[in-house]
Amino acid sequence: MGLMDSQVLVALALSLLGGFSTSIGALFVVLSETPNLKTLGLLQGFAAGLMLSISFLDLAHNAINSIGFLKGNLWFYAGVIFFAVIANFIPEPKLAPVPHQEKNKKNGDERNKDIMKKHRRQVLFSGIITAVGISLHNFPEGMAVFLGSMKGLRVGLNLALAISLHNIPEGVAVALPIYFATKSKWQAFKLATLSGFAEPLGVIVVAYLFPSSLNPEILEGLLASVGGVMAFLTLHEMLPLAIEYSGQKRAVKAVFVGMAFMSASLYFLELSLPSEVSL
Repeated sequence: MGLMDSQVLVALALSLLGGFSTSIGALFVVLSETPNLKTLGLLQGFAAGLMLSISFLDLAHNAINSIGFLKGNLWFYAGVIFFAVIANFIPEPKLAPVPHQEKNKKNGDERNKDIMKKHRRQVLFSGIITAVGISLHNFPEGMAVFLGSMKGLRVGLNLALAISLHNIPEGVAVALPIYFATKSKWQAFKLATLSGFAEPLGVIVVAYLFPSSLNPEILEGLLASVGGVMAFLTLHEMLPLAIEYSGQKRAVKAVFVGMAFMSASLYFLELSLPSEVSL
């Protein structure tokens, strides 16, 4: 067993720690009582803030710093347009029109059920999107843990700890909408856990598959595109939901709290990184 292998194992173990903290976040959701809509809205707002902070202040920012303002922006908007086109083809859940012949109570109930159904689909979609966005974000974090632990165990450990702390709210952000939409604790837990597992996956990919010759410019560009995708998703899907459920004022506050939280946790990640490795 070479030195490389043992380091990869250490990095894997550390990133699993990060991955599992997403599950911890999911546990909070699953163990609490069924969430009410207001809380769901606030948490969606919070999650939207997390995502926006990741996309603008982390991914896009780094890309602009490393490949220049113009290129960074071009990649970012390429991601936005790419996803806008895809979102165009995803059918919005439509409500079945309610027949008018009977004006009794049953219709009102049915109608409410339909509305709930539409909401559920929308919420489910936003949960799945959050899961995808967070997986994409966890992937480079896994790489960072790997590079960090190459520098030494203390560094890797600090890093894994910082990442774990900031993955807990990510787990909540994924699990809550899924739990609300499917009413299944298991589904919520499963998806949140899967999005955490993108982290060790990042380690494995970097350690074994990534040619060191991959053009760093293209990598940065792709990350900026991921930022664009996340920003679009957030504004297109999550923010409207948050506003609908908890009202505009509250939702917007929740967004900024989420952004601040994410920026703070990115800052602490940055602090725990050795100077040679930057996220």
